[in-house]
Amino acid sequence: MLKNDKQTKATKSSGNVFEDIGFPAEEAVLLQLKTDLKIAIEGEVERRNLTPKKLAQLLDIQQSQVSDLYTGKLSKMTVDKLTKYLYRLGVRVEIKTKAGKTRKLQGTKVA
Repeated sequence: MLKNDKQTKATKSSGNVFEDIGFPAEEAVLLQLKTDLKIAIEGEVERRNLTPKKLAQLLDIQQSQVSDLYTGKLSKMTVDKLTKYLYRLGVRVEIKTKAGKTRKLQGTKVA
């Protein structure tokens, strides 16, 4: 029970936490994809009990990039870079698509 007398209102999620906190839909999709790839890397690192030094060697990256990966600095990473990291760890990446909600294009007019 909350100590505050105010009621907390629950809001239904869009299914993407980044969109829910205010990122534009297109950016939210990319952030979610990067996050999913990062989580997959973390899972493989944990499964194989890799040290940061060994991870840097396997991924052929600098220690500072390993630090960025561990601290979740997604702005410094691209989807293709994260996918390459997974490939170097021996993990196959599959991307599946599905039809989503129809979105009105911003600033587009059809004559």
